Amino acid sequence: MSKLLYKPFSIASSVAGGVAAGIVFKQVWKRLSGEEEAPHPTSRDYGWGEVLAAAALQGAIFAVVKAAIDRGGAAGVRRFTGGWPD
Repeated sequence: MSKLLYKPFSIASSVAGGVAAGIVFKQVWKRLSGEEEAPHPTSRDYGWGEVLAAAALQGAIFAVVKAAIDRGGAAGVRRFTGGWPD
């Protein structure tokens, strides 16, 4: 039962988490680099270091947000149903 309840919540929260992570990344990148947009991997205006640093930062932020949302959702289902969704 808890797994059945968790699945739709998980999908919806993942979409919202992706949007939130994108917003967080843009703000962090703006503060770190002073630029509005992160470099695109194919842009000639940036070197390897800048492109890879931006990608690593973006990946880390997305991973942390996803883990936090997944963990929070599972804990919420446990509180509601009494069972941990596996």
